[in-house]
Amino acid sequence: MRLDHLSFAAGPDGLAATAQRLGKLLGKEFTDGGIHPRFGTRNRILPLAGHTYLEVVEVLDHPASDKAPFGQAVRARSALGGGWLGWVVAVDEISSVEQRLGREAVAGNRHRPDGTELQWKQIGVNGLISDPQLPFFIEWISSSDDHPSHGASDDFSLACLEIAGDPHRVSEWLGETVESPLEDVKVEWVAPNGTPGVVAAQFQTPNGLVRI
Repeated sequence: MRLDHLSFAAGPDGLAATAQRLGKLLGKEFTDGGIHPRFGTRNRILPLAGHTYLEVVEVLDHPASDKAPFGQAVRARSALGGGWLGWVVAVDEISSVEQRLGREAVAGNRHRPDGTELQWKQIGVNGLISDPQLPFFIEWISSSDDHPSHGASDDFSLACLEIAGDPHRVSEWLGETVESPLEDVKVEWVAPNGTPGVVAAQFQTPNGLVRI
């Protein structure tokens, strides 16, 4: 179990403008990630060191976005002005999470602009919707060579994650201590002042520490 990626919902200015704004702050451009046809969303990504990445995601005007929990979550966060949607944990075998949560994972895929199709299974987005401090889970089916972090520079990494919430609650959700997927990331837990969830993330860049 490890941190896989952070997800940021596009604001009212749209996916391209949001990704450009964040990229300017970080000093590196996001690349076009492609479309999630099952979820009615699309994203732009920024690979990070440590086999992680940052995505900016936008909901599409597509029926799938109304039915899929992930599309619903993105739409709701963007409707509030955009911002941090949540964090995602990768597991080797998602079946154990299915058994613990009492439901089945759903298939996910994304078509990159170069034609490559990425495939995975995910579960727990409804938990994120009801309690945004909680991550959802992903098991990658595609090769690690196709993981969105592939080609990342050591100059760009996640230095600190600030989460408004209760680490004990998150540990219960994970089925093990929250330190397990976040052992390589500094985490600052703050008391929720309103809605719990990711408050900010700090990134180490060639130009120093950047907080978003």
